Amino acid sequence: MTTQRQAERTEQETLLEVDSVDVNFEVPDGQIQALRNVSLEVERGETVGLAGESGSGKSTLAFAIVRYLDANGWVDSGSIRFDGMDMLSASTEQLRSVRGNRIAHVAQNPGSSLNPSMRIGKQIRESVELHQNPDSKAAANERVYEVLDQVDLPDPEGMAERYPHELSGGQQQRAMLAVGLSCNPDLLILDEPTTGLDVTTQAKFLDLLEELKSEYDAGILLITHNLGVIAEIADRVNLLYAGEMLESGPVESVFTDPANPYTQALLATTPEMDADKKIRPIPGQIPELDDIPPGCIFADRCEYATENCRTGEVPMETVDSATGHESRCHYWSDVIGSTAELETETETERTHGEAVMTIDSLRKYYDEGSLLTNLLTDHDPVKAVNDVSLTIHESEAVGLVGESGCGKSTLGRTLLKLHEATGGSIRYDDRDIDELSRSELNEFRSECQIIFQDPEGSLNPSRTVREILARPLKLFTDLGAEGRAERTEELLGQVNLGANIVGKKPHELSGGQQQRVAIARAFAARPSLIVLDEPVSSLDVSVQASILNLLKNLCVEYGTAYLLISHDLSVIEEICDRVAVMYLGEIIETAPTSQVFEPPYHPYTRALLSSIPLLDPETETDRIKLEGDVPEPRDPPTGCSFHTRCPQKIGEECEQSDPSLEDVGGGHCISCHHDTTELDQPIENQKHDDNR
Repeated sequence: MTTQRQAERTEQETLLEVDSVDVNFEVPDGQIQALRNVSLEVERGETVGLAGESGSGKSTLAFAIVRYLDANGWVDSGSIRFDGMDMLSASTEQLRSVRGNRIAHVAQNPGSSLNPSMRIGKQIRESVELHQNPDSKAAANERVYEVLDQVDLPDPEGMAERYPHELSGGQQQRAMLAVGLSCNPDLLILDEPTTGLDVTTQAKFLDLLEELKSEYDAGILLITHNLGVIAEIADRVNLLYAGEMLESGPVESVFTDPANPYTQALLATTPEMDADKKIRPIPGQIPELDDIPPGCIFADRCEYATENCRTGEVPMETVDSATGHESRCHYWSDVIGSTAELETETETERTHGEAVMTIDSLRKYYDEGSLLTNLLTDHDPVKAVNDVSLTIHESEAVGLVGESGCGKSTLGRTLLKLHEATGGSIRYDDRDIDELSRSELNEFRSECQIIFQDPEGSLNPSRTVREILARPLKLFTDLGAEGRAERTEELLGQVNLGANIVGKKPHELSGGQQQRVAIARAFAARPSLIVLDEPVSSLDVSVQASILNLLKNLCVEYGTAYLLISHDLSVIEEICDRVAVMYLGEIIETAPTSQVFEPPYHPYTRALLSSIPLLDPETETDRIKLEGDVPEPRDPPTGCSFHTRCPQKIGEECEQSDPSLEDVGGGHCISCHHDTTELDQPIENQKHDDNR
């Protein structure tokens, strides 16, 4: 496969060429070099992955390419050329003709990138009208609906009329992608494009990128910490660390035979489905850019490092001239074929205690309408959570998975009384939370915490990290000033942050650092239950590994229980004891973790599992593609909620009768009309009998 891709590349032309680029920033204490001697190329019709830990400079490189650097930043040396045009000397008019039209840059955080005061359709239409000169407003709107459909947003016409706050995090991400794709760009720069997407939407998006490359001969620079996504879709990959490129080459070569200790360590930190693999975070921390050590930038965290690595320049060396595989390492030949020996933490077996929270027939409906409205019209509420029952025990991690918009976040927030329930009951410590007094409710707030999906939106922008972490310590503990300072330092160490950031505000931190601060804040008062809403989706794989290990250890140490909401099933498998699969507001499968990932499983769970990208680029996945859109929760299907998209649908029984959640053995419950033997069959061999 490598030879074929390399042969294809020689026939292509260079679309983007970044050559020996240095990027500097002016800071209060002087200057820092955010990028140093960075080079990469993107050919027409190929996807180039850019990976590395948070703070390595990936987004800075993207901003430098399109000249979006902040006023205090500049490209100090090197060159950036797009399709022959010198981007560094281009005029304002030239840049306007290219940005958003021939080069689309999809930024990392859709919550802050989308205009909160404009409808989604108008934001897409602006780009179309500016660059494409449509014949009419109707033609522009048609393109808006087309691109919304391309990124798999249901009801494109209705979605175009919504504001960003009316969309889930994953839907916001897809709306940003729609803006980027609206003008069919030649170069698509995607900065963490799949971070907020569930696995099925991610799979469809990756297919869309392949179609875009094929149809328009577009080049793609894919910035992501998800190495599985790079393995599945990228032709070549570049590994960036603290502003320096450490390894580059074809994905097959780099991931199969990494020639740099950093690449090897990143692969070791990445959880994989059914791999019987213990994730191992990289010891130490990425160096501060104002204190770059001499020699190899990775030496302080590298098991191969010698004194020779700590002095002098370490050049990029050729690993394979035929494929263009290069590594910045004196000992790259020793690295190939070896195994990273990273520090690992000893896991203690978790023993579950009493029930912390019991949910019985919980419902959360929106837009229920007045009594008069319901009598005079066919008004139906939005059934975000519909008849959900679940129990969470001490020291237990329960995973909640499902596609974006299925009600996972709504369920989590309703459990903590951030939303009022429509019906059913929630009992915490054997007390109905609707019957708690004010003082008992304050105690409940201290005992039950939440970590939100978007850290930037949940951290006070006017407060320093010290103040952010001190607030819950003041509210919920009796620690004095000295004790709070010690606890703050302890918390930062637990989430792999240095005490040197305590004086910084959220906007001075990377996205991954912001999320780590949010996690530290949630653990500050040692709560008994934490709802974690996509807590590691924005973290690079090394920090993700350390956070997952931290969560597992705290489960044992403090008896803390978790409801872990995630679209990443490999993360769920790594940390959770039980899993609940949610679809259209309902729990359709629940089981101990090991059973959920082995047959029999619900057809929906089976589709989710098949959509997970594998780390091995040479392994083909037998993906199950779900047809159609997720139905609107205002008007869910009759019968089985999944029958409109189910690849194993029986027929009338699925359309008319809602299956109950039945135990198929060992506490494994599935809501499906099929029996367990049918759920084990290959889908292409599944027989459909409408007269059953």
